[in-house]
Amino acid sequence: MSQSPTDQAAWFGAAADALPDDAADSVLIGRIWDPLVEGPSPVVVRDGEVFDISADFPTVRDICELPDPAAVVSALNGRHVGSFADVLANTGVADRDRTRPWLLAPVDLQALKAAGVTFAVSMIERVIEEQAGGDMSLAAEIRERMLAGVGADLHELSPGSDEAARLKDLLVAEGIWSQYLEVGIGPDAEIFTKGQILSSMGTAVPVGVLAASTWNNPEPEVSLIVQSSGRIVGATLANDVNLRDIEGRSALLLPMAKDNNASCALGPLIRLFDERFGLDQVRDLVVRLDIEGEDGFHLEAVSEMARMSREPEALVQQMIGPHHHYPDGAVLMLGTMFAPIQDRDRPGEGFTHKPGDVVRISSPALGTLVNRVQHAENCAPWNFGVRDLMGNLHRRGLL
Repeated sequence: MSQSPTDQAAWFGAAADALPDDAADSVLIGRIWDPLVEGPSPVVVRDGEVFDISADFPTVRDICELPDPAAVVSALNGRHVGSFADVLANTGVADRDRTRPWLLAPVDLQALKAAGVTFAVSMIERVIEEQAGGDMSLAAEIRERMLAGVGADLHELSPGSDEAARLKDLLVAEGIWSQYLEVGIGPDAEIFTKGQILSSMGTAVPVGVLAASTWNNPEPEVSLIVQSSGRIVGATLANDVNLRDIEGRSALLLPMAKDNNASCALGPLIRLFDERFGLDQVRDLVVRLDIEGEDGFHLEAVSEMARMSREPEALVQQMIGPHHHYPDGAVLMLGTMFAPIQDRDRPGEGFTHKPGDVVRISSPALGTLVNRVQHAENCAPWNFGVRDLMGNLHRRGLL
């Protein structure tokens, strides 16, 4: 359903909300669609203004592969595009002015990867999905039985440790072992492909869940920007949209549960690592989730990165290294501790999305990513691929 610019602006918020609290001291890069060149351009956002740096770096991938991306970007001037507020406002309207630029997801050629079951709370929820066979009406009873059976404070458990192995033996004996517990407390993390290159959405645009799904949720996460070398050079926010009923039927349906039209959102911008912001700050981030439904439903939750079961560097090392290479780097979503158990319609059935839900994922150091939920089949189709990007850059004399 089309909305007026005023109504639409009310849900994605002001430009100041989208940017980090300390934006003046942040090195922020992203991407816009520029109608002047009929294609995407990397930009730097500085002092509330947007500057096109495509003449120096045709892709965000090129920036992120530099030895010191933040230092180089900080010294660039670029072509002034306009204010961030105006670009964001033009992004968040269904009838945007297509003669003016709008925001895109802040990555381009990087692989879209995600880590699952990295928080104890979400690990238990994955087991419940599996035990329920995707039927959310069974979740409450299984949750109570699971928590009673596990008993331990899984947050204190180190994956792959002797203590984790002993807990595994106990759970096997009790008949409640699961493949999700295997990747949650075992030595090997779950690292999967979230979507195809260039398929992610940015802020102030819809995200999609399949119309056939009756049990689904957002997954508010921090994403790391990783060079082809495995070095981490930045971070952004993510919504790793998940279809719980489909994954619950079978873990082999994970691609169907995770990779659909508009099912991955990133942004609004990448914050590059510098002397003020790096992995130490990422470990301490608190990610807030707010969901507002057109039916008056409201949900709030937080993910504390300090409660992750695995270190971010350890996840990156499992994703990329001598065993697996990504020549254009990767985005790695670090997982969520969000456990969507708040009842929405009927007692015991928990939460699921409805079309029109507004999802806000925020953290003071990274800003706010905002999307409205639609059925994936009704979201804008993904029709600009790698071949289109290469052709566009060639025509512009940038490749």
